[in-house]
Amino acid sequence: MLKKVLIVLGILVLVLTLFYIYANHRNRTLSPPGFSELDVNELHVEISYNRPSVKGRLIFGSEKDGALQPYGSYWRLGANEATEITVNKDVTFNGMPLKAGTYSLYAIPDPDSFQIGVNTELGYWGAWEPDYGKNVFVTEVPVTRPVVPVEQFTIRIEEGQENGAIIYFEWSNVQLIIPIGVDPDL
Repeated sequence: MLKKVLIVLGILVLVLTLFYIYANHRNRTLSPPGFSELDVNELHVEISYNRPSVKGRLIFGSEKDGALQPYGSYWRLGANEATEITVNKDVTFNGMPLKAGTYSLYAIPDPDSFQIGVNTELGYWGAWEPDYGKNVFVTEVPVTRPVVPVEQFTIRIEEGQENGAIIYFEWSNVQLIIPIGVDPDL
């Protein structure tokens, strides 16, 4: 009798393990990892994230319209794990002071602007909201429109003015532009 119970438990563990591997692989292929980085003079900025696609869905809008990311609700700025940014020196992020280090990023979308949160909590699954008590700051970024709609969520980092950088977050019909400044007084 004990032998049969152990066999059934072994099979159950095997099936659950295979399901976990399948589900994890499937999620990664639907929203593959993305990485963007820039080195300009002595500044290094890198962002790791995952890249969901529009696939004919309404991305940003009201909950009653069935938007994937409803206005006023937490969004992890990508898919799967939380999006993380690393800067190697003290900078300004959309005008706000940010010490060198690694941080998670999240957003609260609205029609005309997004609240972008910079948080010290790292390594969490992005579907769950971070501990807001660990926010470094939240900054408002106006929504602009890309020239053409962007099918797959993309983060680009380009050289900015005065040895800084510009981060572009683009998905569907939304583009966010965040300047990264190098302030010698920080």
